[in-house]
Amino acid sequence: MEGKNKLEARGKNTKCIYLEPRAFGLKRLSFHRLAEVMMVKVKICGITNLEDALVAVEAGADALGFNFYPKSPRYIEPGTAGRIIQTLPPFIASVGIFVNAERNRVEEIIKETRISVLQFHGNEKPEGCQFDMPVIKAVSVGFSVEALKAYREICGVLLDSPHRGSFGGMGEVFDWTEAEKYKILARPIIISGGLGPENVEEAIQKVSPYGVDACSRLEKEPGKKNHQYVRQFITRAKSVNRK
Repeated sequence: MEGKNKLEARGKNTKCIYLEPRAFGLKRLSFHRLAEVMMVKVKICGITNLEDALVAVEAGADALGFNFYPKSPRYIEPGTAGRIIQTLPPFIASVGIFVNAERNRVEEIIKETRISVLQFHGNEKPEGCQFDMPVIKAVSVGFSVEALKAYREICGVLLDSPHRGSFGGMGEVFDWTEAEKYKILARPIIISGGLGPENVEEAIQKVSPYGVDACSRLEKEPGKKNHQYVRQFITRAKSVNRK
């Protein structure tokens, strides 16, 4: 193929292609340097109802998370999620959260809901994260950086607290300095785990992540958001000046 030696792309996922820096005459292509100057992206996870979704969007959220793990207290039926997603304005990402789901089930939910991003929060292997749409792999801090290099198709890495038998949503903060070692992956880094209005600014200043993801600390009960906390969280995250 013409230009093969000049331009190299990693991964078969046409929605998420990473180009080698030397193709542009650059020494290094760093998402993390970009993250240091751009406004952080905010995802509000565990959306179960339209009111919470609209409050988050109106407050400035970039993405909403819909949990399709049946054992989660924030589980949402695909039909309900689909109806909420249909009401969202343009440019708001709808993220489907899955835990060790069968591929055919994931594909059914994609079709029914029209989610725009997949987030795998279980023990999925690299081959199980290959879809023709953006994929985020969520891992507990401590997960091997070398092992993550095998996930060539993913578009981002979400770092969460060690789950000890659970799969996120525990509201526990991890040592943010641990995020630094994952930046070698040349993938956008999203941090989660115990983020709320009281600590999101400090987290962004210390990590300079591409995005932040919050759920349990924005709730009055599992699956029901405290709208004041949601607004405060988004406002404070978006106000951090990283220049």
